Amino acid sequence: MNESVEKRSEPRTDLEKYHSVEFNIPGLDFLYQFKIWNMSSKGMCLLVREDSDVLKHLKVDNVLDMKCYATDSSLPPDNLKIQIKHITQDEQGRFKGHSLVGLLVLEKR
Repeated sequence: MNESVEKRSEPRTDLEKYHSVEFNIPGLDFLYQFKIWNMSSKGMCLLVREDSDVLKHLKVDNVLDMKCYATDSSLPPDNLKIQIKHITQDEQGRFKGHSLVGLLVLEKR
């Protein structure tokens, strides 16, 4: 029997209800929106093209206010305080040409 085994180190929680985030960078006139690619109990990961200007402005440990949109479009978005935990380039894997930006939810606003 081929049973699927959960390989993630943390269980999935309430964060799974989100499908995308939206935020701006202080001092810039742009609003950025990204799809959420995977989640853990406190965090999520965004997929950002390596040539995206936003990567020049994202740094590990930065804290941003992000609007998180639910997969259920009838629900209003949540405003969360989120810290950037890592920015990892995927040079050979499934997302070649992109960076994975790991986020940690600090608090709901």
